[in-house]
Amino acid sequence: MARDTIRVLSPVGQAREARVTVPALPADLNGRTVGFLDNTKPNFDRLVGELAQLLKDRFGVSAVLHRKKANASTPASPEVLAELSKECDVVFAGSAD
Repeated sequence: MARDTIRVLSPVGQAREARVTVPALPADLNGRTVGFLDNTKPNFDRLVGELAQLLKDRFGVSAVLHRKKANASTPASPEVLAELSKECDVVFAGSAD
């Protein structure tokens, strides 16, 4: 590039459209498996423990899966997402402090 040339970069990204079909929520949680995706912030593990027991006692949830992301600033691994989508009827993503 010549010294008298200025290169200008655009910060504008290219929008991509993606369509995802989201299944309907179940009418009730009786006999269902509920998943929690933990973003690893403090105290979420405590919250999940209490919610898991509440869901089982009050709503008949049969099982609860609790999986963690590597850290709060990165997406969950494809393996964790695949497991939750395969094993769970409903998944909650959570944060706590």
